[in-house]
Amino acid sequence: IVSCGFSCLLLTARIIITGYDTYLFLTWNLFLAIVPYAITQWLWTHTWIAENKLKLTAVLLLWLLFIPNSFYILTDLFHLDKFDAAPKWFDLLLIFSFAWNGLLLGIISVRKTEMILEIVTGRSFSLFIVFLVMWLNAFGIYLGRYLRFNSWDIVMQPFSLFKEMFEVVFHPVRNRMEWGMIAVYAVFMTVLYITIKKLGENFSETQKIKIK
Repeated sequence: IVSCGFSCLLLTARIIITGYDTYLFLTWNLFLAIVPYAITQWLWTHTWIAENKLKLTAVLLLWLLFIPNSFYILTDLFHLDKFDAAPKWFDLLLIFSFAWNGLLLGIISVRKTEMILEIVTGRSFSLFIVFLVMWLNAFGIYLGRYLRFNSWDIVMQPFSLFKEMFEVVFHPVRNRMEWGMIAVYAVFMTVLYITIKKLGENFSETQKIKIK
């Protein structure tokens, strides 16, 4: 909450000083990043859902639909050179702070989902499953950043969405640059997730150490 508040404070200061609401869209992107985190929080406090595999699957599919939004904010750094009403160092910090919050929300959300599934199935995520989720995230980022689709377009314009998806999936050679972007982002997000997860585990182990 403090971190998100700091980002919003930076944005408010920019709007007041420059008189432009150029980066106001960052607040909407941050809200979308909070949605998958809110879903996993809801699952965490409503464990009875796990007793019904059909309901759990439906909630997890909804979560998969929104989780790319958490990592999508990273690509908002593309806007850094488009506007010059404020110093570049300020805009860099502004956008990165929003991206950082999105990444944290996404990683915590994936981690909590992993823990929920571990309780249900008795097994933790394998590296393959983590990469698969991050690959779907990267694919979602591509659809959002370059093809300008949103999560709700699966309902609003499903035919256009699936047409574009099939074009990319079934013509990999023709779309090799797109696949390159998706693959690199998927690997990066997987490494980022594993790194922060291991850091958390190491901190937990450190807290257990008793100084004699």
